[in-house]
Amino acid sequence: MAALIAVIGVAFFFTYTNGFHDSANAIATSVSTRALTPRAALAMAAVMNLAGAFLGSGVAHTVSKGIIETPSGSQGMAILFAALVGAIAWNLTTWYFGLPSSSSHALFGGMVGAALAGGVEVIWSGVIDKIVIPMIVSPVVGLVGGFLVMLAILWIFRRANPHRAKRNFRVAQTASAAAMALAHGLQDAQKTMGIVVMALTISGHQSGNGIPVWVKISCATMLSLGTYAGGWRIMRTLGRKIIELDPPQGFAAEATSSVIMYITSFVFKAPISTTHVITAAIMGAGATKRIRAVRWGVAKNIVLGWFITMPAAAIVAALMYWFVHLFWG
Repeated sequence: MAALIAVIGVAFFFTYTNGFHDSANAIATSVSTRALTPRAALAMAAVMNLAGAFLGSGVAHTVSKGIIETPSGSQGMAILFAALVGAIAWNLTTWYFGLPSSSSHALFGGMVGAALAGGVEVIWSGVIDKIVIPMIVSPVVGLVGGFLVMLAILWIFRRANPHRAKRNFRVAQTASAAAMALAHGLQDAQKTMGIVVMALTISGHQSGNGIPVWVKISCATMLSLGTYAGGWRIMRTLGRKIIELDPPQGFAAEATSSVIMYITSFVFKAPISTTHVITAAIMGAGATKRIRAVRWGVAKNIVLGWFITMPAAAIVAALMYWFVHLFWG
């Protein structure tokens, strides 16, 4: 019971770090274009994150059943604990440096690293199909989609008054930012739900794959609280350092990203990174102004961080597993 409480507590803390680490995903573009004030944007994102967490369970089932074989006993608890610590360590490190990395892939890397250290089988087909391929494909789709949506906006409103159009798109960004925050809740809250369900299964407190209501409420609440705390360091990177966005570009990036996340959640049940998608969509929308408008040096560092995330979290998780295993063993 003590191990279960420890794992669930660390899982909730991971969700909290996920919230303030990834709050920029939902609101950075709206804040940078002045469509919303920072506090209003954070409050809206927190509420929509909470609502999004209750919209489905496919991603949670993928996390709990499709990445590693469910371990057993104290070894299983040690693996989950170590995986979460590895993910939290990477979240805090990248937050400190203002790097918009993926909390999702930090968690997956932690799970794989801890499982390998503990001698538990990794479901490599699931890792490749549900994590690696979406990790590569989703940013490409976000980049191309953001570019095409912005081109469509430019063509549709080519005869509109520029000042009036920008004012209207600031209003439209309220809706697109809300859709983005809802999708973020749909994706990211479920990932922690999957970990908690694994912990309950290992400890013998649950036998099926269902997600208890208290788990949904707890994970959604912690994600919302983390989101409201705000991740200003990463928000500056997404909102200003990649490109100076205007309202139409912000709307195009948010609309593209939210559609991609809804499709992957409901159709493919794939746990993709909201960070990867929105960052790529911002680059795509911004590139319509001119290619050099995007600060590709900053973009290169961000993409490099994406590829480092899973191995780095895996190494930390493996080291933590060996330490925890000595203590619990």
